[in-house]
Amino acid sequence: MSRSERFSLRPSREEWRRDWVARGELRDQRFELPPGVRSVIFDRARLVNVDFSGTGFADFSSHAGEFEGCDFSGAAFEHLSMGATAAGGVWNRISWPQSVFRDCVFRRTRFAPLTSFGNVRFERCVFDRSRLRRQTFTTEAEFVGCVFSGRLREINFWGRPTDEQAALGRERNAFSGNDFTAAELEDVAFRHIDLHAQRWPGPPGYALLDRVSARVRAVLPLVEAWPDPKHRKEARFSLEFLAGNAMEHNDDHAVVSSLDMGRRLPPALRQELFEALTGSSTDTSPG
Repeated sequence: MSRSERFSLRPSREEWRRDWVARGELRDQRFELPPGVRSVIFDRARLVNVDFSGTGFADFSSHAGEFEGCDFSGAAFEHLSMGATAAGGVWNRISWPQSVFRDCVFRRTRFAPLTSFGNVRFERCVFDRSRLRRQTFTTEAEFVGCVFSGRLREINFWGRPTDEQAALGRERNAFSGNDFTAAELEDVAFRHIDLHAQRWPGPPGYALLDRVSARVRAVLPLVEAWPDPKHRKEARFSLEFLAGNAMEHNDDHAVVSSLDMGRRLPPALRQELFEALTGSSTDTSPG
């Protein structure tokens, strides 16, 4: 179906499904759910300047969809698939078309726990204090020129899709020009991503570091001088974990904060170790 065709929202032809199916093009208006409907599949639909703000979805799924300038502020999703393999959820191993969200706003949006991002691309989108927590199904997602603010917790971002590269038609995920300067990063992992192609929160809270493994080796004697064995053990584990991930995933680079030094350490020790790590080389990169 061509996206330029008139927009339609109808019950699925499969009687057992509760979803309604959206197709065609919708512009410059509010998206209204029919009474009693909370589950929608956007199948090759194009939506431009559409207002989804405050809408609650039990299920939201996009297959080869395009959303441009849409406002998802305050929207809530119980189940969310942003780049589904097919409209009916049937896996197509030959081709997996991409859904695109361009210039969209996700302000205080309640993303579903463990959202299935799938083959989706975000361009110049704003994620402002959205509930982005425990998001690990992101291996095919692309982010270009997006702005993140507020707390991000337990999220993985991937520069390489881990599987199904033939169906995706690419070996790399685009991830560049993203702005995290107003974000609070907690257990956020960046894997196979050019960290220098993004903007990060700066000192005193964060630092983008090179040669992480060498820095860790340089500060371990400081840790071994601490009197409490529990503190030494916590710091050693955290530093070794940090160095291992940096070496494996990002060519020995990492974005670090004092929390990465060991969450169970007293704040004063965390800060002491963070300052020692960031000051262990003159090659520290700015945030």
